[in-house]
Amino acid sequence: MFEGDQSESFKRGLETRRDVVGRKYVDSALNNATEYNWPMQELVTEYCWDAVWNRPGLSRRDRSLLNLGMIAALGHMSELKAHVRGALTNGLTKEEIREVFLQTVIYCGVPSGLNAFKAAQEAIAEVEAEGQ
Repeated sequence: MFEGDQSESFKRGLETRRDVVGRKYVDSALNNATEYNWPMQELVTEYCWDAVWNRPGLSRRDRSLLNLGMIAALGHMSELKAHVRGALTNGLTKEEIREVFLQTVIYCGVPSGLNAFKAAQEAIAEVEAEGQ
């Protein structure tokens, strides 16, 4: 990990990132970073997780709700699993997550919705197995 001497924005973003999607997921991404792709980790941590996620306009719960729909629509299922975990952490219920994906099916298509349900079911089962 190239965490070393990082900006305050990186530190705040890292804390938020770990709070939302989990320390294990984030630390795996950071620990597997290379010199080549470390700038991407810095960018995501500073701009996504601090500059946007820490803005006062929406709650973390609301941001999670939005992310589930957008990520499902884009078909990025490995990211979706992490954000389902984050959505549960941020207070969404399994039923609310289900409703997001039912809405996704209508507006983004059945394949996106089916994949989202599958990824969400796996993430929820993992969280429940961990006793969270």
